Amino acid sequence: MPSSVIMTSSPKGPRPSMIRRFLETLELIKFSHSVFALPFALTAMLVAARGVPELWTLGWIIWCLVSARTAAMAFNRWADWDYDAFNPRTKRRSQLGTRGMTLLLCLLALAAFVLGCSQLNYLCLVLCPVACLLVLGYSLTKRFTSYSHAVLGLALASAPMGAWAATTGNLSSLLPWMLATAVWYWVFGFDLIYATQDIEFDRQARLHSFPARYGVKASLRLARVLHFFTWLILLAFGWMAGLSLPYWIAMLLVLICLIAEHVLCRSSDLKRINAAFFEMNALVGLVLIIGVALSLYWPNWTRIFPEAPMNPLFTTISSEHSQT
Repeated sequence: MPSSVIMTSSPKGPRPSMIRRFLETLELIKFSHSVFALPFALTAMLVAARGVPELWTLGWIIWCLVSARTAAMAFNRWADWDYDAFNPRTKRRSQLGTRGMTLLLCLLALAAFVLGCSQLNYLCLVLCPVACLLVLGYSLTKRFTSYSHAVLGLALASAPMGAWAATTGNLSSLLPWMLATAVWYWVFGFDLIYATQDIEFDRQARLHSFPARYGVKASLRLARVLHFFTWLILLAFGWMAGLSLPYWIAMLLVLICLIAEHVLCRSSDLKRINAAFFEMNALVGLVLIIGVALSLYWPNWTRIFPEAPMNPLFTTISSEHSQT
């Protein structure tokens, strides 16, 4: 920790109850932020299976998503403990647990993730180390690159790829790669918005972030470009997947959510930035998964675009899934 950061001791309070400690642990790792990766992973799963796969696959996909994200956030808290303790925005985190607890939670979650991958298929088990490297490695990148936000996007982009691999046993279709790219751009963009809150602290602590290096205006401008391409890729994904009218209605709502996010983040008000970050992006994921689910339930409900060419790169591997 650079000496330029002003340090103060964290206040000690009464020992909390077991239930309160559990709830505080969930808050410490921002468990509620699981809503960001989960809808995109479930979207990949539903499109790959052209519906809901068997309960075994569904259950282990959710298990892996929750355990991987828990490991990532716990490791992030462990790695950034000293920084978080003295950042005015995050200093309360040090009151919600101990650094040793976050490391233990990370190790337990990693073990759970490896177990889940082993219960799905061989490809998931082979890709497990790559996923672990992505979700854990992000936490260290802010120490040496201003593009740590892009690395976070890659980490969350692994969720739809993993869900597709878990459902089909392969990644030969272009569809999961398109969805992963959309997630990458989307997360990269909204993390740029979120990071604008910490510009002064990042500069003082000599941490590398895009807003700290290039400023708020450049960060918000890049976020707008990234989110525009996110939306375009989601449009292409829906066409290639042959989704029907509910998906295109969802895409209109997603566009509205993204525009609202950027309108809100123009203000320096912390509450409005948090609303832009959490509420709007949570709505993006919710609207997407509902649109996909309804499209698959009513596959022929007023198609407004012709189906994509039946190229093996664009089609799902439903026949292979039915044999597993």
